[in-house]
Amino acid sequence: MIAKTDDEIKNLREAGKKMAEVVRAVLAKVGPDVSSWVLEEVARAATARLGARPSYLNYSEGKKMQKYPAALCVSINNEIAHSPPRPDKMLRAGDVVSIDFGLEYNGIYMDTACTVGVGAIDKSAQNLLAGTSVALGAAIAAAKVGGYTGDIGEAVERTAKQFKLGVVEELRGHGVGAAVHELPYVDNYGHAGEGGKLVEGMVLALEPIFAERSGDMVDAGDGYTYITKDGSRSAHFEHTVLLTQNGPEILTA
Repeated sequence: MIAKTDDEIKNLREAGKKMAEVVRAVLAKVGPDVSSWVLEEVARAATARLGARPSYLNYSEGKKMQKYPAALCVSINNEIAHSPPRPDKMLRAGDVVSIDFGLEYNGIYMDTACTVGVGAIDKSAQNLLAGTSVALGAAIAAAKVGGYTGDIGEAVERTAKQFKLGVVEELRGHGVGAAVHELPYVDNYGHAGEGGKLVEGMVLALEPIFAERSGDMVDAGDGYTYITKDGSRSAHFEHTVLLTQNGPEILTA
């Protein structure tokens, strides 16, 4: 989406605030021995209360992809992304849990994700979460009007090397706002000055996804979930941002 009017920008900000409120409600429920389905119920109830709609629920890209069965993606430990919550899928102390959420409000689509530890987590997990979070900040800082998507990718890749983490290269950021997924795609690796041009009003979902070791991923076999090939844990941080002449504005903070 390229936001061009004051009304469009107002709607983007309102949708982002609603998304942040839902995510806060979900994160407040994260804890040991909590079912991932409890998080799903909280997300659905909070979204409905705010007059919005969970955009992942029943979402499908093309006829060959089955509809996604939940509002949230709740990916635990070696699960990278797109993992549906279930009543029997429990959070355990020491787990690393990525929560990915999409929302539609007044025709505007938002996307966000964050990764948290369930209680105390080990040093490797702490490094994973810290590095991926820092990478999101680097991605946002690199998203400047007049720049290129490669500027963002290079910033993310540089952070992965700094923290000695693997980049999940097969998943990437993307345009958002008018639909769940839009152009341009934003790789989490690359070279500055290359890729698509970044223009004023562009709305981007920036989402570094790292793993403790290799970023190679495989299909888990359930029709939805991706997992790390080597079994290492993964983390995912994401914000939707609006590109302005004064710098990127985080809509989902």
